[in-house]
Amino acid sequence: MNDYGQQGSLLGLLQRGSITSCALVPRSSNYTYLVSMEGDDGASCDAIYKPGQGENPLRDFPYGSLSNRERASFLLAEALGWHFVPPTIVRDGPYGAGSVQLYVDHDPSRHYFTLRDKYPLDFQRMFLFDWLANNADRKAGHCLLSPEGTIWGIDHGLTFHAVPKLRTVIWDFAGLPIPEQFLMDLERLGLLLERLEGPLAELSDLLTSPEIEALTGRLAAILARQHFLEPYEGGVPWPWI
Repeated sequence: MNDYGQQGSLLGLLQRGSITSCALVPRSSNYTYLVSMEGDDGASCDAIYKPGQGENPLRDFPYGSLSNRERASFLLAEALGWHFVPPTIVRDGPYGAGSVQLYVDHDPSRHYFTLRDKYPLDFQRMFLFDWLANNADRKAGHCLLSPEGTIWGIDHGLTFHAVPKLRTVIWDFAGLPIPEQFLMDLERLGLLLERLEGPLAELSDLLTSPEIEALTGRLAAILARQHFLEPYEGGVPWPWI
C-alpha cells in the first residue's frame, strides 16, 4: 500500500492509468478482478476492479449501482477525515464501467476477530461509518491490516440504502458513549452534507435524493444519541469472515 499522502497522484493513476493486466478474483459474490495499472510517468499500482455488468442482481439494491456506492463510501470517509477506505474511482475498464479501488496488501488470516483488541478506536470509527452509511455487508474479512500498520475497510457496495439495512460484525462497543473526537468529525460532516460541497459534491451524481435524505437523517440520529447503537435497536450481527 502506498503512503496515503500520495492520494492525489494515486487517484489520478487509478482514473487515467492503463490497465495492463486483469485477473479474475475467485470466490467473489460479484465479478471482481485484480488489475495492474500503469501511468504515463511510469507509476504503477494494483487495484480491484468491479464492473457494473458483473453484479449479481439483488432484490433491494438497483442493478449496476454498486460501483457508485463504493465511490460514495470513499468520499464519505474522506469528508469525515477518517481515511480508511482505499482510494476509489469509477471508470471504464475491460468489462465496462465499474469501481476501481487501490489494492491493499494484507494477510488474509488477519481480520476483525484477530485485530479488534489491538485497534479499538479504528473499529469504533469503522462501526460509526457503517451505521452512517447504512452498510449492509461488514464482514470480518472486510477489515484489513496493511504492512504499514493501517486498518482499512473494503467492500462498500451495499451501502446508502434509504431503508435501514445495517449488517455488521462490529458490535463490541454497543451502548458505549461515542468518543468526543468522532462526534466532532460527524458535526463537521453535517455542514458539508447540508450543502453537498467539498468532498461530498459528487454524491448527488452517485446516490438518489431519498438515499441522501436518509444519510442526513442517520447523521442527525447519531449526533442526538451520542452512544453506539445496540443490535436490537436497528442492526443485525453479521459474524461472517
